[in-house]
Amino acid sequence: QVHLVESGGGSVQSGESLRLSCAASGFTFSSFVVRWFRQVPGKERELVAGISGGGTNTNYADSVKGRFTISRDNAENMAYLQMNNLGPEDTAVYYCNAYLYATYYWGQGTQVTVAP
Repeated sequence: QVHLVESGGGSVQSGESLRLSCAASGFTFSSFVVRWFRQVPGKERELVAGISGGGTNTNYADSVKGRFTISRDNAENMAYLQMNNLGPEDTAVYYCNAYLYATYYWGQGTQVTVAP
Protein backbone atom coordinates (compact mmCIF):
# COMPACT_ATOMS: atom_id res chain seq x y z
CA GLN A 1 0.00 0.00 0.00
CA VAL A 2 1.07 3.56 -0.65
CA HIS A 3 1.88 5.56 2.46
CA LEU A 4 3.36 8.94 3.27
CA VAL A 5 3.82 9.53 6.98
CA GLU A 6 4.95 12.85 8.41
CA SER A 7 6.60 13.17 11.79
CA GLY A 8 8.70 15.61 13.76
CA GLY A 9 6.13 18.29 14.48
CA GLY A 10 5.64 19.76 17.91
CA SER A 11 5.46 22.92 19.96
CA VAL A 12 8.42 25.27 20.10
CA GLN A 13 9.19 28.86 20.93
CA SER A 14 10.12 31.54 18.44
CA GLY A 15 13.66 31.15 17.17
CA GLU A 16 13.83 27.42 17.72
CA SER A 17 14.13 24.70 15.10
CA LEU A 18 12.35 21.54 14.04
CA ARG A 19 13.05 18.88 11.46
CA LEU A 20 10.06 17.27 9.80
CA SER A 21 10.36 13.82 8.27
CA CYS A 22 8.31 12.14 5.56
CA ALA A 23 8.53 8.37 5.29
CA ALA A 24 7.37 6.92 1.98
CA SER A 25 6.44 3.38 1.08
CA GLY A 26 4.57 1.46 -1.58
CA PHE A 27 5.84 3.32 -4.65
CA THR A 28 9.01 4.25 -6.48
CA PHE A 29 9.91 7.17 -4.29
CA SER A 30 12.95 8.32 -6.24
CA SER A 31 10.83 8.98 -9.33
CA PHE A 32 8.57 11.43 -7.52
CA VAL A 33 8.92 15.10 -6.82
CA VAL A 34 8.42 15.81 -3.12
CA ARG A 35 6.80 18.94 -1.82
CA TRP A 36 6.01 20.24 1.64
CA PHE A 37 2.78 22.17 2.11
CA ARG A 38 1.28 23.80 5.15
CA GLN A 39 -2.21 24.85 6.08
CA VAL A 40 -3.85 26.78 8.89
CA PRO A 41 -7.58 26.71 9.67
CA GLY A 42 -9.59 28.95 7.38
CA LYS A 43 -6.78 29.47 4.91
CA GLU A 44 -5.67 27.79 1.72
CA ARG A 45 -2.94 25.21 1.70
CA GLU A 46 0.33 26.80 0.62
CA LEU A 47 3.44 25.36 -0.95
CA VAL A 48 6.46 25.63 1.33
CA ALA A 49 9.20 23.80 -0.55
CA GLY A 50 9.81 21.30 -3.31
CA ILE A 51 12.60 18.99 -4.37
CA SER A 52 13.17 17.05 -7.57
CA GLY A 53 13.36 13.28 -7.66
CA GLY A 54 17.14 13.19 -7.64
CA GLY A 55 17.41 15.96 -5.08
CA THR A 56 19.28 18.31 -7.39
CA ASN A 57 16.66 21.02 -7.74
CA THR A 58 14.85 22.72 -4.88
CA ASN A 59 12.50 25.64 -4.53
CA TYR A 60 11.04 27.53 -1.60
CA ALA A 61 8.31 29.94 -0.77
CA ASP A 62 9.65 33.45 -0.25
CA SER A 63 8.47 33.39 3.34
CA VAL A 64 10.79 30.50 4.25
CA LYS A 65 13.84 31.12 2.07
CA GLY A 66 16.99 31.13 4.14
CA ARG A 67 15.26 29.45 7.06
CA PHE A 68 13.94 26.14 5.71
CA THR A 69 15.81 23.43 3.84
CA ILE A 70 14.19 20.55 1.99
CA SER A 71 16.14 17.36 1.40
CA ARG A 72 15.63 13.70 0.62
CA ASP A 73 17.30 10.33 1.02
CA ASN A 74 16.01 8.07 -1.72
CA ALA A 75 17.88 5.05 -0.39
CA GLU A 76 15.76 5.31 2.75
CA ASN A 77 12.60 6.60 1.04
CA MET A 78 12.68 9.67 3.24
CA ALA A 79 12.20 13.38 2.74
CA TYR A 80 12.89 16.11 5.25
CA LEU A 81 12.15 19.72 5.99
CA GLN A 82 14.62 21.43 8.29
CA MET A 83 12.98 24.50 9.78
CA ASN A 84 15.17 27.04 11.53
CA ASN A 85 14.38 30.31 13.26
CA LEU A 86 10.71 29.47 13.52
CA GLY A 87 8.15 32.15 14.20
CA PRO A 88 4.43 32.17 15.02
CA GLU A 89 3.67 32.69 11.33
CA ASP A 90 4.99 29.17 10.72
CA THR A 91 2.31 27.57 12.88
CA ALA A 92 0.37 25.17 10.67
CA VAL A 93 -0.23 21.56 9.81
CA TYR A 94 2.57 20.48 7.51
CA TYR A 95 1.91 17.94 4.78
CA CYS A 96 4.25 15.87 2.67
CA ASN A 97 3.26 15.43 -0.96
CA ALA A 98 4.78 13.26 -3.67
CA TYR A 99 3.82 13.53 -7.31
CA LEU A 100 4.72 12.13 -10.69
CA TYR A 101 2.76 13.48 -13.64
CA ALA A 102 -0.89 12.85 -12.74
CA THR A 103 -0.22 10.77 -9.62
CA TYR A 104 -0.34 12.56 -6.26
CA TYR A 105 0.14 11.12 -2.77
CA TRP A 106 -0.48 12.91 0.50
CA GLY A 107 0.38 12.25 4.10
CA GLN A 108 -1.87 12.98 7.06
CA GLY A 109 0.14 15.94 8.24
CA THR A 110 2.04 16.91 11.36
CA GLN A 111 1.26 19.89 13.57
CA VAL A 112 3.84 22.61 14.11
CA THR A 113 3.03 25.21 16.75
CA VAL A 114 5.33 28.15 17.42
CA ALA A 115 4.70 30.25 20.50
CA PRO A 116 4.66 34.01 19.95
